Amino acid sequence: MADQEIENAVSRALEDAPERNFRETVDLAVNLRDLDLNDPSNRVDESVVLPAGTGQETTIVVFAEGETALRAEDAADDVLSQDELEELGGDDDAAKELANETDFFIAETNMMQDIGRYLGTVLGPRGKMPEPLDPDDDVVEVVNRMKNTVQLRSGERRTFHTRVGAEDMSAEDIADNIDVIIRRLHADLEKGPLNIDSVFVKTTMGPAVEVA
Repeated sequence: MADQEIENAVSRALEDAPERNFRETVDLAVNLRDLDLNDPSNRVDESVVLPAGTGQETTIVVFAEGETALRAEDAADDVLSQDELEELGGDDDAAKELANETDFFIAETNMMQDIGRYLGTVLGPRGKMPEPLDPDDDVVEVVNRMKNTVQLRSGERRTFHTRVGAEDMSAEDIADNIDVIIRRLHADLEKGPLNIDSVFVKTTMGPAVEVA
């Protein structure tokens, strides 16, 4: 359960947000400090499963064959075969469009090498290389987990953003999501909490409220 201060900050962000004619996301902005982000090893690059979900549709594409492909069809947004992978490798525009429209990719491990060969230059720079799917993994479980996953990625910037919910979620649920993200950052950053300068929460168009 999240700290009450986090929940209070989320409540203020939701209450202060002006009404819009669309469903807004709730985003977290994290400001880092005392890190040399020119060194890739210091950059934040994490996948975090949110306990209350993202509150948004997450697009997932699976590269698979045979029974795994059949099972994936009911859970994923699209399933691509080896032949379709090779076709994408020869169509740069189609590959870029797919990469931009897809939040996460999952692929059977025996297809990973070919994905690197055909799509590595498109997916790699976007941070979207697939999650490997081992033979013993349940593809439906992996897809469902990824639907509740967000990426924390700073790159070379001291400030980065990530989605933590939607405006019609409860403040408690959004706060639980934020709590998981902050705990992960505290565990993974070199100096833990000392590497976080400030954290703000806001709706898409609303004012930012400081969390930490």
